[in-house]
Amino acid sequence: MTMSSPLPSTSDRAEQARALCLRLLTARARTRSELEERLAKRGYPEDVSAQVLDRLQQVGLIDDEDFAEQWVRSRQLHAGKGKRALAAELRNKGVDNEVIAAALSGIDAGAERTRAEQLVRDKLRREKLGDPGDRDAENKVARRLVAMLARRGYGQSMALDVVTAELANERERRRV
Repeated sequence: MTMSSPLPSTSDRAEQARALCLRLLTARARTRSELEERLAKRGYPEDVSAQVLDRLQQVGLIDDEDFAEQWVRSRQLHAGKGKRALAAELRNKGVDNEVIAAALSGIDAGAERTRAEQLVRDKLRREKLGDPGDRDAENKVARRLVAMLARRGYGQSMALDVVTAELANERERRRV
């Protein structure tokens, strides 16, 4: 005769969900949406998830606004991401559009352009530009640099402008 174990009570499930969330938050900050997704994958009922997540939000362990601000600061600084890429990343993490707009409002166009210039300068230092009259080699480098900025979420017109200016600066620097 086998005895089946009793189903876990709601309070047991809530404790298990809380423990899972705390483990996930120990590794890195997460959005409420990310945690909801993980709990759903593990089969936690929505009411249990909502109860646990509401409590974690009340005590400040889940804060999508703070998460978005830190994400933007970190990804802009370390990965050189532009506004469009940052917005897409935050959307993928389930951050609300109003929260995204607020987090991105701190990035002005000048700071974004300065970061793009820095990225291009860093790449150009390692590029072979060919002879001063070699337009094909220079165009190839320019296309690669514009594409790199586009992948990082910078607008095409700004990317082209930055690359053109930085290529001219690098040519001048190498001539001296």
